[in-house]
Amino acid sequence: MTAEVLDQENRDGERKWRRRSLWSLLLLIPLALAVEAYDSVKALLGNNDLFARRVVWGQSAQFGGSDWKLTDLRGAFGMSNLPPDSVPVLADFQVKIGDPNLQNLWLGCKIVLIDKDGRRWSPTSIVSLKATGNVQTCISAIFSGAKSGDTLNLRETFLVPKEATKSIRPAVSVASERPHFLLFQLEKD
Repeated sequence: MTAEVLDQENRDGERKWRRRSLWSLLLLIPLALAVEAYDSVKALLGNNDLFARRVVWGQSAQFGGSDWKLTDLRGAFGMSNLPPDSVPVLADFQVKIGDPNLQNLWLGCKIVLIDKDGRRWSPTSIVSLKATGNVQTCISAIFSGAKSGDTLNLRETFLVPKEATKSIRPAVSVASERPHFLLFQLEKD
């Protein structure tokens, strides 16, 4: 073989590998983008309440290792020093503890009110109402030392526009169940 023939074979081989490399980029670039986006999508789904599990009035639902039941949702009228056209709303839950590992299962525990338009209200500390000693908030219950079989009474207080009170529904979410959350229906639904 002459040097020219070897040189031509090397060029042909190089072209062939260059083409293969370009074709492989068509596969590798989308694959690399998918791998990079996976963590972002996982974080998005893990930090947001996206999929509602509806709970009928009077029923309990297994969630975060415990059985959750909405026992009352009512307005607290006759209070002074509140913004105009706002109503304090109390949401009461009874939770029967199944798995007592609340510090892991209930991490990021949130109770919110959601209206028909998708607006959300978080609990407020602006309104302070006296409660009996055995009523806790979602966060304080995490550190209560509750044991399996215990029943906890939870209450959250909200300040909601008066016009929204007709369509609000309580929702519960915990990190161990996200992106799912419980959406409680009312007696009139």
